[in-house]
Amino acid sequence: MGTGAVHAAAGALREDGHSVTSLATSGPGSAGEIARLCVRRGADLVLVAGGDGTVNEAANGLVHGSVPLGVLPAGTANILANELGLAGPLPAVARQVKDWIPRRISVGRLTVEGGAVQRYFLMVAGVGLDATIVAAVDPEVKKVQGKLSFWLAGLAHVIQEVREFEVRVGKVTRRAGFALASRVRNYGGSFIITREADLLRDDFAFALFEGRSALRYLGYLGAVLSGTLERVEGVTFLQGASAEFLPLDEVPVHVEVDGELVGALPARVEIVRHAMTLLMPPALL
Repeated sequence: MGTGAVHAAAGALREDGHSVTSLATSGPGSAGEIARLCVRRGADLVLVAGGDGTVNEAANGLVHGSVPLGVLPAGTANILANELGLAGPLPAVARQVKDWIPRRISVGRLTVEGGAVQRYFLMVAGVGLDATIVAAVDPEVKKVQGKLSFWLAGLAHVIQEVREFEVRVGKVTRRAGFALASRVRNYGGSFIITREADLLRDDFAFALFEGRSALRYLGYLGAVLSGTLERVEGVTFLQGASAEFLPLDEVPVHVEVDGELVGALPARVEIVRHAMTLLMPPALL
């Protein structure tokens, strides 16, 4: 999970095919406004070089529009670049952009705390344990340690009880301490959890993890690393176009989207069909 590169760049390729404007983000929250600014100035393509948070912000600036989004591998983690198979030095990947194909895709929409917060996402919404870890990461430490900062924050929770909540997907109701609503197979830039997820589908792949003991989640992690998670008791995989996440008591349960903390339960996710255009390598189509 990454919070985005504060100094990542967003560039727009104009209609003449040659003019590129590069604009650096000024901090969290600025990438979406930069994307909207590029569209207002007549851009026909927005490229984002940054981590998950920067990509998410730019996507929120482009959703429901016609201007395509392209991503370049950068930042602490870039789940979408991994999902699209974009690896290697950034300049080399950038030279491939001319061969990518625009594809209209569905996106997720997260509504938190009774509508107080609404956020679109291309990758994943996480509820419970992983969002608690995101909340515990010191942004200044993250700048220095990158992904290691999330591992250290996670280890600090090994002796703490995991708070459970209720998840409703269609007619199925489960208790979970950690839940993912994912549009991608990749999680955190390193793991495969939701194997049925696909950006070209019009639903989420859900993974629900039961249990209050943090040590149990170490077992789940071992199963992820060994590729045996589908056979582990306490894990439920579902497909669906929406879900509700409800608290069981008054203690806040955190929610994150694309590696950014956005609030606490109650929350709802739903698919918004064909909401934006994403540039994709032809091999994936």
